[in-house]
Amino acid sequence: MIPRYLTAVIIIVIFVAVFFLSKLTFDIPIFNNSTNKIEANDPLKTNPNPIAKFNAKDPQNLSARAAVVIDAKTGSILFEKNADLKHLPASTTKIMTALITLEKCSPESVITVPEIEQEGTQMGLAAGDQVTVENLLYGMLINSGNDAASALASSCAQTQEQFISSMNEKAEDLNMNDTYFVNPTGFDNDYQYSTAHDLAKLANVTMSSPLISRIVATKSTVVTDITGTKTYFLENINELLEVVDGLEGIKTGQTQGSLENLVTRTTRNGNSVVVVVLGSKDRFTETQNLIEWAFDSYEWINPY
Repeated sequence: MIPRYLTAVIIIVIFVAVFFLSKLTFDIPIFNNSTNKIEANDPLKTNPNPIAKFNAKDPQNLSARAAVVIDAKTGSILFEKNADLKHLPASTTKIMTALITLEKCSPESVITVPEIEQEGTQMGLAAGDQVTVENLLYGMLINSGNDAASALASSCAQTQEQFISSMNEKAEDLNMNDTYFVNPTGFDNDYQYSTAHDLAKLANVTMSSPLISRIVATKSTVVTDITGTKTYFLENINELLEVVDGLEGIKTGQTQGSLENLVTRTTRNGNSVVVVVLGSKDRFTETQNLIEWAFDSYEWINPY
């Protein structure tokens, strides 16, 4: 027979446990290391919310055709300019290419480089080179190598067309409703487009991959083929790395049609913002200004 006072204690403990468990919610996708796939899982409801400071003013005189700043934890839009304007994504496309690559290929897999079109920025591959998927990801995300993107898309699916189909399926899964891909590199095409808002969603999800987040934060490195005899020297195009406090990557893009694009994520004091500028005449300065504006204009308040 359990004493009455002990029964009361047990009931109180159960009530407290249920109360705190009820505070858990799930709504932000994260990267599953065991499957290399994005799946749903969410932070605690007690994540701080970004609150505008008194007299905070929106940034002015952006040359970018479209731009957005979002809070990484809540997805709240802190600033937008034509955030849903369909725009040529250029090499920011390679964020999605990297995401699909890790869903279909192990980083340790070895790819024999096929005949690929040598156009635009290159990692330095030649047909017949044997390189790991991980090193090809370095070449694609640091050097923006079109050769690496083509090799991955051709080898991590039965056909490149199937790979691209997976890119569009993933875009749909992530509610990137104004995005469509027809190539894995970012070459200009009237049927390839995205928006600042969609690319911010994509970047936020993709940065939950430890491998991708490590690669895009790398200023420069050297990788080799599997024999160790052929060397690829890689230099990150993102000029803000190691310049802007807390900047973690993630991808540049530039073509004649798109002008200058840049997607970044920056974390300070545990709070992160994703900034996207598309069609800019000075992507690095404008992105840096938006990052500083975000952290100067907002403070993160715990709602509980």
